[in-house]
Amino acid sequence: MKITKLSLRLRIFFAMIFLVLLASILIALVAAYQYSEETQDYHEQRLERKEKNIKRHLDFVIRETTFEVIPEKLPLIFKDEIYKIADIHGLKVNLYDLEGSLLISSKASLPLDDVESCIQAEILNNLSNTSGHKFVDIREEKGENFRSSYTYITDQKYKPLAILNLPYLENDDFLSRELNEFFERLGYTYLLMLITAIALAYFLSKYITKTLKTISDKMNQTRLEKRNEKIEIKSTTQEISTLVKSYNSMIDQIEESAVKLAKSEREQAWREMAKQVAHEIKNPLTPMRLTVQSFQRKFDPKDPEIISKLDEYSKTLIQQIDTMSSIAGAFSNFAKMPAQQNEMLNVVKIVDLALDIFNEDYIHFEAEKEEIIAKFDRTQLIRVLTNLVKNGIQAIPDEKTPKIIVSVSEKEEHVVLAISDNGIGISEENKIKVFEPKFTTKSSGMGLGLAMVKNIVETYKGTITFVTQKYIGTTFTVRFPKE
Repeated sequence: MKITKLSLRLRIFFAMIFLVLLASILIALVAAYQYSEETQDYHEQRLERKEKNIKRHLDFVIRETTFEVIPEKLPLIFKDEIYKIADIHGLKVNLYDLEGSLLISSKASLPLDDVESCIQAEILNNLSNTSGHKFVDIREEKGENFRSSYTYITDQKYKPLAILNLPYLENDDFLSRELNEFFERLGYTYLLMLITAIALAYFLSKYITKTLKTISDKMNQTRLEKRNEKIEIKSTTQEISTLVKSYNSMIDQIEESAVKLAKSEREQAWREMAKQVAHEIKNPLTPMRLTVQSFQRKFDPKDPEIISKLDEYSKTLIQQIDTMSSIAGAFSNFAKMPAQQNEMLNVVKIVDLALDIFNEDYIHFEAEKEEIIAKFDRTQLIRVLTNLVKNGIQAIPDEKTPKIIVSVSEKEEHVVLAISDNGIGISEENKIKVFEPKFTTKSSGMGLGLAMVKNIVETYKGTITFVTQKYIGTTFTVRFPKE
């Protein structure tokens, strides 16, 4: 799952949890590092204190001794005192001569392998070349860390007498217990912080994205053809407020554009309608003009066939006049909004009576019930039915045996009227144009029938849909509420 596919709310939630976990890990690492550094400082400072105190004790013994204070006499001077010093300070004490050979050790009773008999040359060089003449050797043996300090002890005239060696074991048991207790308390604290962070991240991400979801929902509901509501948010961040203002400004621009577009479309529709009316009227006017002109040229009162010719001219003129009347009626019917009549009708009976005017054997009527009552205008229902049936008849090619099926049924609180034909069907490119005014695939007709049907059905809060198969047929389905 890619992070970019997650919602903003989840990304904010996971980011906050990740930051808490990352902070917890970093704090734990810093604490462990700090513990390690403090442990080293603790052992270093403790060894320095031990060394300082032991040297003071050694200086005291040297001042009080009756022996001559020379390197060769040191084993005699500290024969008994070295054990007291080691016991008092809790640290093993070794004395080496200036050449690095062992003089006396507080562990002399142990095997010699346990005590180095001489100091390594490298340590001696570091001791003599280091400022302050002090050197600390750090090493690890058998999983334990050891420090071993080397420094000079002097007589009262600050002349070096011997090399003091203090072996020191870094015992971290106490500090480890302290660290474990610290990490245990820190773990409980982190767990509490994590639970708090999860709850806080959930509510915070919900709060942040709530406004964005409101804006998103409003944007999804934005339509050019309807009035869109503006977003009203009282308290929010500056960024969200800027976004809301931009959206509301966009709504104003959309409404302004929609008004201009609607006005432009109406003007264009009337221009197109005027062109269409002019074109359709000109078509019958031409043969009428030619007929009148022919009549003027050929008119002869003495012609024995004048009566028949006059009758022929009259029929031609009447035919063209009827065509013009039909054109005017089609436009009139299309422009006229159907008036809703609160008349309770038996839709089954009205449809059955309307089909009688066709008087064709291939038109079959099917009804789910003998009586389906709905509130509709009788005239408009007949107009819807006759237009759809005519459309189906005209869609059937001459080489096919025509078949029209009209059915009426009810589903829940709606009446369903279906008209099926076995015509040539509707092509893919024409599907979106079916209900457009002036669109027709026939050589005659104004292309206003289906547009008028859709206008009537939608006036009654109904819907009209169709399914079609090429060369098999088309079914138009009208669905409108009973009341």
